[in-house]
This record gives sequence, structure tokens and C-alpha cells, in this order.
Amino acid sequence: MKHDPRITPCRDGIAARRLEGVLEAEVYLDTRVMTCTAPAASIRAVPDAESEQMDQLLFGEWFEVLEEEGVWRLGQSLRDGYVGFVEAALLAPAGSWPTHRVAAIRTYAFAGPSIKTRASGPYSINALVTVEAVEGRLAKVSGAGWMTADHLQPIGVGEDDWAAVAERFLGTPYLWGGRESLGLDCSGLVQQALFACGRACPRDADQQEQLGSDITADAFGRGDLVFWKGHVAIGLGDGLIIHANGHHMAVAVEPLAEAIRRIGDTGSQPTSYRRL
Repeated sequence: MKHDPRITPCRDGIAARRLEGVLEAEVYLDTRVMTCTAPAASIRAVPDAESEQMDQLLFGEWFEVLEEEGVWRLGQSLRDGYVGFVEAALLAPAGSWPTHRVAAIRTYAFAGPSIKTRASGPYSINALVTVEAVEGRLAKVSGAGWMTADHLQPIGVGEDDWAAVAERFLGTPYLWGGRESLGLDCSGLVQQALFACGRACPRDADQQEQLGSDITADAFGRGDLVFWKGHVAIGLGDGLIIHANGHHMAVAVEPLAEAIRRIGDTGSQPTSYRRL
């Protein structure tokens, strides 16, 4: 059976023990669950800060560590399944289950129950937090500080229009492998929009192309997805799309017809239209 290395916790003959009998390896190791303590942490292809960023962990997301390699930890994001290396300094043993997620596009945490105290962050939409107490308009968040309570939503409470969520990212810089509010790529935008609506979503565009069902180009509308090889955009209706793209180097809205023409000049045409 062929396994996708992006989402299979196995490397150089070492695999997670749960893969024993499923995937051949020289050594099977027990894993341990850690949590991201930074507003965002890169998941890299190799244990080198200069290497490719393939994905990111957001604050509070869990990372299943397979192996230690110096100041790096090889493991798997438990939210979207991506495997790679994360700096150990940005991880800590996982604690209690998150109670809330950040619902604002981004927010700060304050050192005390006052907005005049030292601020840290910003923490991006869909970061996972555990609320320990509430004082006035501020909620005490484990491991971070005090966040604006109105910027948080209980786990299980989501939005219902992922196209509207995507529109809140308009102008956000394009960042390869990014999925935070300060920078993200095309599939990161789709994933974050769906996460905000309580929908599971894989990381990369080719994986996302397996979601939903095929529709015709004529049926394409708001909330639908259009795919090219290695790229994805969200329909806004009225012939418009929103996508994080390398042409604008930002999240931008443009006519679908214009995107098809421009991307077509590179030799690529839409591969599918999908409805979720």
C-alpha cells in the first residue's frame, strides 16, 4: 500500500508504533503529544531553520512527536495530519483539552487582566485555547495570558459562510506553507476558512480537491472551490473568486475569468470545480 509521506509519521526507517503491521519500518517508536506554545510555528521539511516551510502549527494545536533531533522534533500535526520538523523550544507537553478557539482574525494576549499590561501575539483565527477564568471583558488563557473574551468562541461553535471568513483575510500577504492571519498560501486560506466553520480540511490543494463533489463550471458559485494543478480558490458569487496567490502576493479578489486567463498563460487550466 502506498502512503503519502506528507501525512505518514515515518522517516528513514522509523515509524510511529501505531503503524506497526501497516507500514514496514526498521523501528517503531512510541509518540508523545506536545502543544504549540508560540502564536505560530513552522513545520519544516528538514531540521533546518532555512529549509522549506511546508505547514504551520497555531497556538494550542497538538503535535505528536515521533523523534528528537537536536533542537528539533519530528512529528505530526494532529489537526491536519502534516508531518515535519518543529523547533522544540516552541512546544510543551500537551495539557487539558482546548475549550475555545480564536474567532477574531487575530488577537493579542495580555500579561494581566488589563489591556494596559504587556501584550504578546498576535494569535491567529482558529488558534486553540483553554479558558481558565473570565474577568470583565478578558478571559484568562492557559499558557498565553488574558485575551478579549469576545474574540473567542467555544469549541463546537462555528460560522456558516466560509467564503465570508476568507474575505476577512483580504490583503493578507502570501506566505508559502502559511496558515496564520499574518501570511498564508492558497490552501491555507481554504483550510482556515473551513476550520472556522467547524469543517475538517486537509492541508494541500491536491488533498482538498478530494472534498465535496464535482460540479460544472456553469454551476460554480459562492462557497464552491475551483482547482488548478497546485492551486485553489473560493467562489464569492457573481463570477468572483478569492485566493491567496503568488501573482498578487496576497489574498485577493478578482474575476474567475481573469484568473483563468492569467493562469492559462502559464499552461494550466482548471482541473475541477467542487461543491462542499
